[in-house]
Amino acid sequence: MDKTTSTGPLAGIKVLELGTLIAGPFCARMLAEFGADVIKIESPDGGDPIRSWRVLKDGTSLWWSVQARNKKSLTLNLKAPEGRAIARQLALEADIIIENYRPGVLEKWELGYEQLKKDKPSLIMVRLSGFGQTGPMKDLPGFGAIGESMGGLRYVSGFADRPPVRVGVSIGDSVAALHGVIGAMMALRHRDVTGGRDAGEGQMVDVALYEAVFNMMESLVPEYDQAGVVRERTGGALPGIVPSNTYTTGDGENIVIAGNGDAIFKRLMLAMGRIDMAGDPQLARNDGRVARTQEIDEAIGAWCATHTIDSAMAVLQAADVPAGKIYSVRDMMSDPQFLARDMFEQHQFADGTPVKLPAITPKLSATPGKTQWLGPTLGQHNDEVLASLGFDAAAIARLKADGVV
Repeated sequence: MDKTTSTGPLAGIKVLELGTLIAGPFCARMLAEFGADVIKIESPDGGDPIRSWRVLKDGTSLWWSVQARNKKSLTLNLKAPEGRAIARQLALEADIIIENYRPGVLEKWELGYEQLKKDKPSLIMVRLSGFGQTGPMKDLPGFGAIGESMGGLRYVSGFADRPPVRVGVSIGDSVAALHGVIGAMMALRHRDVTGGRDAGEGQMVDVALYEAVFNMMESLVPEYDQAGVVRERTGGALPGIVPSNTYTTGDGENIVIAGNGDAIFKRLMLAMGRIDMAGDPQLARNDGRVARTQEIDEAIGAWCATHTIDSAMAVLQAADVPAGKIYSVRDMMSDPQFLARDMFEQHQFADGTPVKLPAITPKLSATPGKTQWLGPTLGQHNDEVLASLGFDAAAIARLKADGVV
Protein backbone atom coordinates (compact mmCIF):
# COMPACT_ATOMS: atom_id res chain seq x y z
CA MET A 1 0.00 0.00 0.00
CA ASP A 2 1.14 3.50 -0.75
CA LYS A 3 2.11 5.80 2.07
CA THR A 4 -0.89 7.44 3.61
CA THR A 5 -1.42 10.70 5.43
CA SER A 6 -3.73 10.34 8.40
CA THR A 7 -6.39 12.87 9.25
CA GLY A 8 -8.35 13.30 12.44
CA PRO A 9 -7.81 14.59 15.97
CA LEU A 10 -4.88 12.21 16.52
CA ALA A 11 -3.11 12.91 13.24
CA GLY A 12 0.63 13.05 13.88
CA ILE A 13 0.49 10.76 16.91
CA LYS A 14 2.65 7.68 16.42
CA VAL A 15 1.50 4.45 18.05
CA LEU A 16 3.34 1.14 18.22
CA GLU A 17 1.09 -1.87 18.84
CA LEU A 18 2.73 -4.86 20.49
CA GLY A 19 -0.22 -7.12 21.10
CA THR A 20 -2.50 -9.79 19.75
CA LEU A 21 -6.16 -10.80 19.82
CA ILE A 22 -8.55 -8.32 21.42
CA ALA A 23 -7.68 -5.94 24.28
CA GLY A 24 -4.47 -4.32 23.00
CA PRO A 25 -5.46 -4.34 19.32
CA PHE A 26 -8.92 -2.87 20.05
CA CYS A 27 -7.29 -0.09 22.05
CA ALA A 28 -4.92 0.68 19.16
CA ARG A 29 -7.75 0.36 16.64
CA MET A 30 -9.67 3.24 18.22
CA LEU A 31 -6.61 5.47 18.06
CA ALA A 32 -6.10 4.51 14.41
CA GLU A 33 -9.73 5.30 13.61
CA PHE A 34 -9.19 8.86 14.76
CA GLY A 35 -6.00 9.49 12.83
CA ALA A 36 -3.11 8.04 14.82
CA ASP A 37 -0.36 6.40 12.76
CA VAL A 38 -0.47 2.86 14.17
CA ILE A 39 2.22 0.32 13.33
CA LYS A 40 1.21 -3.17 14.39
CA ILE A 41 4.05 -5.61 14.90
CA GLU A 42 3.12 -9.19 14.03
CA SER A 43 5.01 -12.45 14.07
CA PRO A 44 6.16 -13.47 10.57
CA ASP A 45 4.78 -16.92 11.42
CA GLY A 46 1.08 -16.34 10.85
CA GLY A 47 0.62 -12.96 12.52
CA ASP A 48 -2.10 -12.10 14.99
CA PRO A 49 -4.21 -15.21 15.76
CA ILE A 50 -7.39 -13.18 15.30
CA ARG A 51 -6.68 -13.31 11.56
CA SER A 52 -8.16 -16.83 11.64
CA TRP A 53 -10.95 -16.39 14.21
CA ARG A 54 -14.69 -16.82 13.61
CA VAL A 55 -16.06 -16.42 10.07
CA LEU A 56 -13.38 -16.38 7.36
CA LYS A 57 -13.22 -15.01 3.82
CA ASP A 58 -10.44 -16.43 1.67
CA GLY A 59 -8.73 -17.70 4.82
CA THR A 60 -8.84 -14.41 6.75
CA SER A 61 -11.26 -13.43 9.50
CA LEU A 62 -13.95 -10.92 8.61
CA TRP A 63 -13.39 -9.56 12.10
CA TRP A 64 -9.83 -8.67 11.05
CA SER A 65 -11.10 -6.12 8.53
CA VAL A 66 -12.51 -4.12 11.46
CA GLN A 67 -10.06 -4.89 14.27
CA ALA A 68 -7.03 -3.86 12.20
CA ARG A 69 -8.45 -1.10 10.02
CA ASN A 70 -6.14 1.86 9.44
CA LYS A 71 -3.17 -0.04 10.92
CA LYS A 72 0.13 -0.77 9.21
CA SER A 73 1.30 -4.37 9.51
CA LEU A 74 5.02 -4.95 10.08
CA THR A 75 6.21 -8.51 10.53
CA LEU A 76 9.03 -8.76 13.04
CA ASN A 77 10.62 -11.71 14.80
CA LEU A 78 11.01 -10.40 18.34
CA LYS A 79 12.97 -13.50 19.32
CA ALA A 80 15.77 -12.37 17.02
CA PRO A 81 18.16 -9.66 18.33
CA GLU A 82 17.86 -7.66 15.12
CA GLY A 83 14.07 -7.85 15.31
CA ARG A 84 14.13 -6.49 18.85
CA ALA A 85 16.50 -3.74 17.77
CA ILE A 86 14.06 -2.63 15.08
CA ALA A 87 11.20 -2.74 17.58
CA ARG A 88 13.22 -0.61 19.98
CA GLN A 89 13.90 1.92 17.25
CA LEU A 90 10.19 2.15 16.50
CA ALA A 91 9.37 2.36 20.21
CA LEU A 92 11.64 5.34 20.69
CA GLU A 93 9.98 7.13 17.78
CA ALA A 94 6.47 6.44 19.11
CA ASP A 95 4.29 8.67 21.25
CA ILE A 96 2.35 5.72 22.63
CA ILE A 97 3.11 2.00 22.90
CA ILE A 98 0.21 -0.38 23.43
CA GLU A 99 1.01 -3.90 24.59
CA ASN A 100 -0.86 -6.84 26.09
CA TYR A 101 1.82 -9.43 26.78
CA ARG A 102 2.16 -11.00 30.20
CA PRO A 103 4.11 -8.78 32.62
CA GLY A 104 7.83 -9.36 32.21
CA VAL A 105 7.83 -10.36 28.53
CA LEU A 106 8.77 -6.91 27.24
CA GLU A 107 11.37 -6.57 29.97
CA LYS A 108 12.96 -9.82 28.79
CA TRP A 109 13.22 -8.29 25.32
CA GLU A 110 14.57 -5.02 26.78
CA LEU A 111 11.43 -3.24 25.61
CA GLY A 112 9.87 -2.63 29.03
CA TYR A 113 8.63 0.78 30.11
CA GLU A 114 11.42 1.49 32.58
CA GLN A 115 14.02 0.40 30.04
CA LEU A 116 12.64 2.59 27.25
CA LYS A 117 11.88 5.67 29.33
CA LYS A 118 15.59 6.06 30.16
CA ASP A 119 16.06 7.07 26.54
CA LYS A 120 12.64 8.69 26.08
CA PRO A 121 11.11 10.13 29.27
CA SER A 122 8.07 11.42 27.34
CA LEU A 123 7.04 7.92 26.26
CA ILE A 124 3.54 6.69 27.11
CA MET A 125 3.03 2.94 27.43
CA VAL A 126 -0.42 1.39 27.79
CA ARG A 127 -0.11 -2.08 29.33
CA LEU A 128 -3.16 -4.33 29.27
CA SER A 129 -2.95 -7.64 31.10
CA GLY A 130 -5.16 -10.04 32.99
CA PHE A 131 -4.19 -8.92 36.49
CA GLY A 132 -2.01 -5.83 36.11
CA GLN A 133 1.72 -5.29 36.43
CA THR A 134 1.86 -5.95 40.19
CA GLY A 135 0.36 -8.31 42.76
CA PRO A 136 0.57 -12.05 43.39
CA MET A 137 -1.39 -12.94 40.22
CA LYS A 138 0.48 -10.72 37.76
CA ASP A 139 2.31 -13.59 36.06
CA LEU A 140 -0.79 -15.73 35.49
CA PRO A 141 -2.52 -15.92 32.11
CA GLY A 142 -5.69 -13.87 32.09
CA PHE A 143 -8.12 -13.59 29.20
CA GLY A 144 -11.25 -11.43 29.12
CA ALA A 145 -13.41 -14.31 30.31
CA ILE A 146 -11.31 -14.54 33.47
CA GLY A 147 -11.49 -10.78 33.96
CA GLU A 148 -15.29 -10.91 33.62
CA SER A 149 -15.42 -13.67 36.21
CA MET A 150 -13.05 -12.14 38.75
CA GLY A 151 -14.35 -8.60 38.19
CA GLY A 152 -17.90 -9.58 39.19
CA LEU A 153 -19.75 -9.45 35.86
CA ARG A 154 -20.26 -13.19 35.39
CA TYR A 155 -21.59 -13.65 38.94
CA VAL A 156 -24.54 -11.33 38.30
CA SER A 157 -25.27 -12.48 34.71
CA GLY A 158 -28.02 -15.00 34.09
CA PHE A 159 -30.86 -16.50 36.11
CA ALA A 160 -30.73 -17.30 39.81
CA ASP A 161 -31.48 -21.01 39.32
CA ARG A 162 -28.82 -21.56 36.65
CA PRO A 163 -25.05 -21.18 36.34
CA PRO A 164 -23.70 -17.75 35.37
CA VAL A 165 -23.65 -16.93 31.66
CA ARG A 166 -21.37 -14.86 29.51
CA VAL A 167 -22.24 -11.86 27.38
CA GLY A 168 -22.21 -12.91 23.72
CA VAL A 169 -19.08 -10.87 22.93
CA SER A 170 -15.66 -10.52 24.55
CA ILE A 171 -16.85 -7.68 26.73
CA GLY A 172 -14.04 -7.95 29.31
CA ASP A 173 -11.36 -7.38 26.68
CA SER A 174 -13.29 -4.55 25.07
CA VAL A 175 -13.99 -2.75 28.35
CA ALA A 176 -10.30 -3.01 29.22
CA ALA A 177 -9.39 -1.63 25.79
CA LEU A 178 -11.64 1.39 26.34
CA HIS A 179 -9.97 2.01 29.69
CA GLY A 180 -6.67 1.85 27.83
CA VAL A 181 -7.83 4.49 25.35
CA ILE A 182 -9.01 6.76 28.16
CA GLY A 183 -5.71 6.30 30.00
CA ALA A 184 -3.71 7.02 26.86
CA MET A 185 -5.60 10.24 26.21
CA MET A 186 -5.14 11.45 29.79
CA ALA A 187 -1.44 10.57 29.69
CA LEU A 188 -1.08 12.34 26.34
CA ARG A 189 -2.71 15.45 27.79
CA HIS A 190 -0.35 15.36 30.78
CA ARG A 191 2.68 14.94 28.51
CA ASP A 192 1.61 17.88 26.38
CA VAL A 193 1.10 20.28 29.29
CA THR A 194 4.43 19.29 30.88
CA GLY A 195 6.61 20.01 27.88
CA GLY A 196 5.22 18.19 24.86
CA ARG A 197 6.58 15.39 22.74
CA ASP A 198 10.23 16.09 23.39
CA ALA A 199 10.33 17.37 26.97
CA GLY A 200 7.01 16.32 28.51
CA GLU A 201 6.52 13.68 31.18
CA GLY A 202 5.36 10.30 29.94
CA GLN A 203 3.92 7.53 32.06
CA MET A 204 2.72 3.96 32.15
CA VAL A 205 -1.00 3.21 31.97
CA ASP A 206 -1.57 -0.07 33.81
CA VAL A 207 -4.91 -1.68 32.86
CA ALA A 208 -5.90 -5.01 34.42
CA LEU A 209 -8.80 -6.74 32.69
CA TYR A 210 -10.48 -7.73 35.96
CA GLU A 211 -10.17 -4.16 37.28
CA ALA A 212 -11.70 -2.67 34.13
CA VAL A 213 -14.70 -4.97 34.57
CA PHE A 214 -14.79 -4.26 38.31
CA ASN A 215 -14.93 -0.54 37.51
CA MET A 216 -18.29 -1.10 35.77
CA MET A 217 -19.95 -2.84 38.70
CA GLU A 218 -21.93 0.16 39.97
CA SER A 219 -22.87 0.02 43.68
CA LEU A 220 -21.57 -3.48 44.36
CA VAL A 221 -18.93 -2.54 46.96
CA PRO A 222 -20.77 -0.02 49.18
CA GLU A 223 -23.90 -2.19 49.21
CA TYR A 224 -21.89 -5.09 50.56
CA ASP A 225 -19.81 -2.95 52.91
CA GLN A 226 -22.71 -1.09 54.46
CA ALA A 227 -25.63 -3.52 54.14
CA GLY A 228 -24.05 -6.93 53.62
CA VAL A 229 -25.87 -7.21 50.29
CA VAL A 230 -24.40 -9.53 47.67
CA ARG A 231 -25.95 -8.78 44.30
CA GLU A 232 -27.20 -11.99 42.71
CA ARG A 233 -28.37 -13.08 39.26
CA THR A 234 -31.82 -11.80 38.37
CA GLY A 235 -32.29 -12.73 34.73
CA GLY A 236 -33.59 -9.86 32.63
CA ALA A 237 -34.46 -7.65 35.60
CA LEU A 238 -32.39 -4.89 37.14
CA PRO A 239 -32.47 -5.51 40.89
CA GLY A 240 -33.62 -2.66 43.10
CA ILE A 241 -34.78 -0.56 40.12
CA VAL A 242 -38.43 -1.29 39.32
CA PRO A 243 -39.75 -1.86 36.76
CA SER A 244 -36.88 -2.66 34.43
CA ASN A 245 -37.21 -6.08 32.85
CA THR A 246 -37.72 -8.11 29.70
CA TYR A 247 -41.26 -9.20 28.87
CA THR A 248 -42.81 -11.41 26.19
CA THR A 249 -45.45 -10.07 23.83
CA GLY A 250 -48.40 -12.00 22.44
CA ASP A 251 -46.55 -12.78 19.21
CA GLY A 252 -43.64 -14.35 21.09
CA GLU A 253 -41.23 -11.41 20.80
CA ASN A 254 -39.22 -9.94 23.67
CA ILE A 255 -39.46 -6.32 24.73
CA VAL A 256 -37.40 -4.43 27.28
CA ILE A 257 -39.37 -1.90 29.32
CA ALA A 258 -37.60 0.53 31.63
CA GLY A 259 -40.37 2.27 33.56
CA ASN A 260 -38.33 2.85 36.68
CA GLY A 261 -38.48 6.65 36.90
CA ASP A 262 -41.32 7.79 39.15
CA ALA A 263 -43.07 9.88 36.49
CA ILE A 264 -42.32 7.25 33.84
CA PHE A 265 -43.90 4.53 35.98
CA LYS A 266 -47.10 6.53 36.28
CA ARG A 267 -47.22 7.06 32.50
CA LEU A 268 -46.62 3.36 31.95
CA MET A 269 -49.46 2.33 34.23
CA LEU A 270 -51.85 4.81 32.63
CA ALA A 271 -50.88 3.55 29.17
CA MET A 272 -51.64 0.02 30.35
CA GLY A 273 -55.00 1.08 31.73
CA ARG A 274 -53.90 0.37 35.31
CA ILE A 275 -55.21 3.53 36.91
CA ASP A 276 -55.19 1.75 40.26
CA MET A 277 -51.43 1.22 40.18
CA ALA A 278 -50.78 4.66 38.68
CA GLY A 279 -52.51 6.25 41.66
CA ASP A 280 -51.21 3.93 44.37
CA PRO A 281 -49.12 6.10 46.75
CA GLN A 282 -46.93 3.13 47.73
CA LEU A 283 -45.85 2.75 44.11
CA ALA A 284 -45.09 6.43 43.58
CA ARG A 285 -41.43 5.96 44.58
CA ASN A 286 -38.88 3.32 43.63
CA ASP A 287 -38.39 1.99 47.17
CA GLY A 288 -42.12 1.25 47.41
CA ARG A 289 -42.13 -0.42 44.01
CA VAL A 290 -39.18 -2.63 44.93
CA ALA A 291 -41.28 -4.20 47.71
CA ARG A 292 -43.91 -5.13 45.11
CA THR A 293 -41.63 -6.09 42.23
CA GLN A 294 -43.37 -9.38 41.44
CA GLU A 295 -46.81 -7.78 41.36
CA ILE A 296 -45.63 -5.03 39.01
CA ASP A 297 -43.82 -7.45 36.70
CA GLU A 298 -46.85 -9.72 36.51
CA ALA A 299 -49.08 -6.77 35.60
CA ILE A 300 -46.74 -5.62 32.84
CA GLY A 301 -46.27 -9.17 31.60
CA ALA A 302 -50.04 -9.70 31.40
CA TRP A 303 -50.45 -6.47 29.43
CA CYS A 304 -47.63 -7.36 27.01
CA ALA A 305 -49.23 -10.74 26.36
CA THR A 306 -52.27 -8.98 24.88
CA HIS A 307 -50.16 -7.03 22.35
CA THR A 308 -47.87 -7.74 19.45
CA ILE A 309 -44.37 -6.33 19.70
CA ASP A 310 -45.27 -3.54 17.27
CA SER A 311 -48.50 -2.55 18.99
CA ALA A 312 -46.82 -2.60 22.42
CA MET A 313 -44.00 -0.38 21.11
CA ALA A 314 -46.52 2.03 19.59
CA VAL A 315 -48.40 2.43 22.87
CA LEU A 316 -45.25 2.83 24.96
CA GLN A 317 -43.62 5.31 22.59
CA ALA A 318 -46.81 7.38 22.52
CA ALA A 319 -46.71 7.43 26.35
CA ASP A 320 -43.01 8.42 26.36
CA VAL A 321 -42.00 5.22 28.17
CA PRO A 322 -38.48 3.87 27.39
CA ALA A 323 -38.92 0.54 25.64
CA GLY A 324 -37.10 -1.40 22.99
CA LYS A 325 -37.05 -4.51 20.88
CA ILE A 326 -34.07 -6.81 21.30
CA TYR A 327 -32.18 -6.52 18.03
CA SER A 328 -30.25 -9.11 16.09
CA VAL A 329 -27.74 -7.87 13.53
CA ARG A 330 -30.43 -8.48 10.88
CA ASP A 331 -32.70 -6.02 12.70
CA MET A 332 -29.91 -3.46 13.03
CA MET A 333 -29.03 -3.43 9.34
CA SER A 334 -32.55 -2.51 8.28
CA ASP A 335 -33.44 -0.22 11.18
CA PRO A 336 -34.22 3.44 10.32
CA GLN A 337 -32.34 4.77 13.36
CA PHE A 338 -29.13 2.88 12.50
CA LEU A 339 -29.45 3.98 8.88
CA ALA A 340 -30.19 7.61 9.73
CA ARG A 341 -27.08 7.71 11.92
CA ASP A 342 -24.92 6.15 9.16
CA MET A 343 -23.91 3.25 11.39
CA PHE A 344 -22.73 1.12 8.47
CA GLU A 345 -19.90 1.83 6.04
CA GLN A 346 -19.57 0.34 2.57
CA HIS A 347 -16.10 -0.80 1.55
CA GLN A 348 -14.44 -3.29 -0.79
CA PHE A 349 -12.03 -6.13 -0.23
CA ALA A 350 -8.95 -6.29 -2.44
CA ASP A 351 -10.77 -8.61 -4.85
CA GLY A 352 -13.56 -6.07 -5.32
CA THR A 353 -16.12 -7.83 -3.12
CA PRO A 354 -18.27 -5.22 -1.32
CA VAL A 355 -18.43 -5.43 2.46
CA LYS A 356 -20.23 -3.48 5.16
CA LEU A 357 -18.42 -2.56 8.36
CA PRO A 358 -19.68 -0.91 11.54
CA ALA A 359 -19.17 2.83 11.41
CA ILE A 360 -16.80 4.54 13.80
CA THR A 361 -17.96 5.82 17.16
CA PRO A 362 -18.02 8.18 18.97
CA LYS A 363 -19.17 10.78 16.45
CA LEU A 364 -17.10 13.97 16.59
CA SER A 365 -18.66 16.98 14.88
CA ALA A 366 -15.41 18.62 13.73
CA THR A 367 -12.90 15.74 13.54
CA PRO A 368 -14.78 12.49 12.97
CA GLY A 369 -13.04 9.15 12.68
CA LYS A 370 -12.53 7.55 9.28
CA THR A 371 -11.84 4.12 7.83
CA GLN A 372 -8.88 4.68 5.52
CA TRP A 373 -8.26 1.01 4.72
CA LEU A 374 -9.34 -2.39 5.94
CA GLY A 375 -7.21 -4.71 8.04
CA PRO A 376 -3.92 -5.18 6.14
CA THR A 377 -2.43 -8.37 4.83
CA LEU A 378 0.39 -9.81 6.92
CA GLY A 379 3.50 -7.65 6.48
CA GLN A 380 1.77 -5.40 3.96
CA HIS A 381 3.67 -2.34 5.19
CA ASN A 382 7.07 -3.95 5.79
CA ASP A 383 8.89 -2.05 3.03
CA GLU A 384 7.26 1.29 3.91
CA VAL A 385 8.00 1.08 7.63
CA LEU A 386 11.52 -0.28 7.27
CA ALA A 387 12.39 2.34 4.65
CA SER A 388 11.25 5.03 7.08
CA LEU A 389 13.83 3.67 9.52
CA GLY A 390 16.62 4.00 6.98
CA PHE A 391 16.78 0.46 5.55
CA ASP A 392 17.42 0.36 1.82
CA ALA A 393 16.08 -2.32 -0.54
CA ALA A 394 19.14 -4.55 -0.09
CA ALA A 395 18.93 -4.37 3.71
CA ILE A 396 15.20 -5.14 3.65
CA ALA A 397 15.86 -8.13 1.39
CA ARG A 398 18.48 -9.38 3.83
CA LEU A 399 16.09 -9.05 6.78
CA LYS A 400 13.52 -11.10 4.87
CA ALA A 401 16.10 -13.74 3.97
CA ASP A 402 17.24 -13.98 7.59
CA GLY A 403 13.65 -14.43 8.87
CA VAL A 404 13.73 -11.19 10.85
CA VAL A 405 10.68 -9.80 9.03
